[in-house]
Amino acid sequence: MVERRTAAIFATLVAAYFLLAAPAYVGPSALGEYSAIVVMPVILSLYLFDRLGVPGLLENDGLCGWGWCGPTPFGATFLALFWLGVAWLAAWGLARLLARRQR
Repeated sequence: MVERRTAAIFATLVAAYFLLAAPAYVGPSALGEYSAIVVMPVILSLYLFDRLGVPGLLENDGLCGWGWCGPTPFGATFLALFWLGVAWLAAWGLARLLARRQR
């Protein structure tokens, strides 16, 4: 499962995500709206996992009144590991697909 092609595809996927998401944080505000399409599903998945019952993801146990609760350190780590795992599985699948195609 860990081979050079999988690692290269994984690095490419992660780099592409960061390049597409960067304008939401450091770029001009006009590009921030477009990169929010890439960023928001990742961030909002935290609230989906909280709703599904994973404990400790949101500050104040998700009870922030009218505001959106921020992630706890555990929540941010959980989210990063989950999406990196999804990217790894996608890279592994693409590597297997490319290997089959070359045979």
